[in-house]
Amino acid sequence: RPTSAVILHGKRLDIARAAILEAGGSGGALETRVLEHGAREQLALVAARPLSPGRSYTLHIQYSANLSESLHGFYKSTYRNRDGELRVLAVTQFEPTMARMAFPCFDEPAFKATFSIRIRREPKHLALSNMPIVKSVNLTPWLVEDHFDTTVKMSTYLVAFIVSDFKSISKITSHGVKVSVYAVPDKIHQAHYALDAAVKLLDFYEDYFSIPYPLPKQDLAAIPDFQNGAMENWGLTTYRESGLLYDPAKSSASSKLWITMVVAHELAHQWFGNLVTMDWWNDLWLNEGFAKFMEFLSVNVTHPELRVEDYFLRRCFDAMEVDALNSSHPISTPVEDPAQILEMFDDVSYNKGSCILNMLRDYLTPDVFKAGLVQYLQKYSYQNTRNEDLWNSLSNANPNFPFFSFQVCPTVGTNTNELQGFCRRSQQTSSTAHWSKEETLDVRAMMDTWTLQKGFPLVSVMVRGKNVHLQQEHYMKGEDSPSSKGYLWHIPLTYITSESATVQRFLMTTKADVIILPEEVKWVKFNVDMNGYYIVHYEGDGWDRLIDLLKENHTVISSSDRASLVNNIFQLVSIKKLPISKAFDLTLYLKQERQIMPVLQGMHELVPIYRLVERRDVDSAEQLEEYIVHLFKELIEGQSWSDEGSLSERLLRHSLLLFACLHHHQPCVDRASGYFTEWQESNGTLRLPADVKTAVYAVGARTPAGWEFLLSKYRLLAFNAEKEDIQMALTLSGTQDKLQWLMDEGLRGDIVRTQDLPYVIVFAAKNPSAHQLAWAFVKKNWEKITEKFELGSSSLAIVVTGVTGRYSTRSQLAQVQEFFSSLDEKSSRLRCVQQAIETIEDNIQWMDRNLEELKTWLQNNRL
Repeated sequence: RPTSAVILHGKRLDIARAAILEAGGSGGALETRVLEHGAREQLALVAARPLSPGRSYTLHIQYSANLSESLHGFYKSTYRNRDGELRVLAVTQFEPTMARMAFPCFDEPAFKATFSIRIRREPKHLALSNMPIVKSVNLTPWLVEDHFDTTVKMSTYLVAFIVSDFKSISKITSHGVKVSVYAVPDKIHQAHYALDAAVKLLDFYEDYFSIPYPLPKQDLAAIPDFQNGAMENWGLTTYRESGLLYDPAKSSASSKLWITMVVAHELAHQWFGNLVTMDWWNDLWLNEGFAKFMEFLSVNVTHPELRVEDYFLRRCFDAMEVDALNSSHPISTPVEDPAQILEMFDDVSYNKGSCILNMLRDYLTPDVFKAGLVQYLQKYSYQNTRNEDLWNSLSNANPNFPFFSFQVCPTVGTNTNELQGFCRRSQQTSSTAHWSKEETLDVRAMMDTWTLQKGFPLVSVMVRGKNVHLQQEHYMKGEDSPSSKGYLWHIPLTYITSESATVQRFLMTTKADVIILPEEVKWVKFNVDMNGYYIVHYEGDGWDRLIDLLKENHTVISSSDRASLVNNIFQLVSIKKLPISKAFDLTLYLKQERQIMPVLQGMHELVPIYRLVERRDVDSAEQLEEYIVHLFKELIEGQSWSDEGSLSERLLRHSLLLFACLHHHQPCVDRASGYFTEWQESNGTLRLPADVKTAVYAVGARTPAGWEFLLSKYRLLAFNAEKEDIQMALTLSGTQDKLQWLMDEGLRGDIVRTQDLPYVIVFAAKNPSAHQLAWAFVKKNWEKITEKFELGSSSLAIVVTGVTGRYSTRSQLAQVQEFFSSLDEKSSRLRCVQQAIETIEDNIQWMDRNLEELKTWLQNNRL
């Protein structure tokens, strides 16, 4: 219909003039006024006469803007080279709503367009964008204009450009795509690992999706100042340096795993997100849940030695932690303003999204799931989608397409018993006859129960003879909200029993149901390998039987199953379904445990309890610390202080030694002190094993001289691969004035980069002598912190929940509530604030209920 106004997005832009031109019209430009609405980040171009329907018009807007001082929009980043000289670069970060800070645009994902970009620069710099350069024109001896090829049709948040003095290395994939990694000149030698991984992964995705990568090149750039982990801009993905640069001589095993996963995630987005994009931010999980899930699927095939399936469960447990709170939200949630949109980038969209996709793949079978994905991507290429488009594609999937020659599991020399996770599951014998009572599969009916309701189900199991009675309810900490009472999920249950290792399947769609077993059993274990996003309570003597099984012969069930039992039993204590003594009875078996997942899960449950008790009851805390160290003592003392072994062994060594040294296990502290002294005497030239460095630094930082020495190394470029390890040691061991200085520096952004400030604050809060200091810092600097990290951002959520996460007294709760209620409505209503308050309330109740019983248990079970 006719309109006089065209409304675009613009934020902090200086509009000099604007004109509307009619295509093919002889009347020239229409007289145009520009109105700005700051709060809505909008510009209106108002024409002197109405624009007619069906005609084409061109908008010309002349504007200028400063480079952004924060880490989003078109912003400035700096680094120092080997000679200490400060170098400056400019880079973009537009997701979700920041393209409007760089140019006026229709800044919403459904407005897809092609973009034609030109950049002027000095000859000493190079410019990068989504597409390759078509030509460069010398305008003057000191100014070059680069013309980039026009992009494919895409959303504004994926546009990217960088002007820098980076160097690069390149390779060509087997499909002919040029892949390059860019980094600051002094670090380009650390780019080889990421380049090789990117080439392998890009080839994998082209084969798996049966859709060619549509651009001629894929650049990966390591940015010195970068708020998040990485960003999937089409053809020019950007990363934190720690997410892309790997030094074989200095980087740890966890660094290698992290880089591989991040690269896999961003390259998966080139299809999920870039080629097919969610219609609006409420379905962000269609981008992020998929990329998170595809990380595991792709790295499992391209880098089998990393055994990524060992880390998938941790993601689901992390998601459940926030999803168990009343402040959680459905995966698909209505959002309107930029702060609400930013809040969608959380554990629910990413981790829960990937966990329910894993559950769905297990339910549909890998072949049907893959066929449905390919159908979805082919049908909606260059378009926007909603939840239901995906469910329809998966419901109609035909796995008999010709492209199923692709092998997702290793075939040569693999012992079936060793196969874990994705591969073992797809080879396992399993009965599928029981899945569904209907003939046709209604994926949408099932998956709507997982994406349109918040939280997850608790399935209670009662075995009576051959009958297994099942009941489902909403698992929730704290007070139940009336709205969730009627929640019902379609749960794809899986189970094994003492009599049969064959995975049985049963789709539970009602509040209560009964399964009839062919024979009586000693025990039954539901949610095999924790493939489903639900937890299980074994009523009657069900838990006792499983605890006995773990004590007698824990390897009868998989390490994923053992980790899930450790997790589930502590979750049941939280909602008063079980006494704390029962959960601790189960932990006794961990003395025999040698696998990474159950060991780390045991620590993940026990250490936070120690942290809570430590602030309330010193004697009990000492007993508990002694108990935890004793549980893992044999395992700790069996660790070599080296970098040998598989990735899982190396990661386990890193966690165990850091834990042992932080918790004053004397043999560990002595060994670490010895290493630190030698390292200090060599002036930092002695090569420490990468996986034990964190423990060595943490112990070394406990003396004033050690702390200062570490800080001197932190400032040097040569120690870049160790920066995060040193930073952690400095914050965990520093005195109050030193920690105050570190946090102030993070705010200033010179010695400690602003991107690292959230972690510095959170580690300081974990330092027993400084948790008040961290909270005081957040309160005092709230405005500066929100300016740098934006309301709603995950960085801000890390700060708020990290600083308050161990509070467990009513006075602490009152302080937190008082501070946030004194802020404006936008800040006080942030989801992370609700999460923080709920967590403190939960901690208070937990301590009131369990502390005395825990004391008694520790008295009776002195190891």
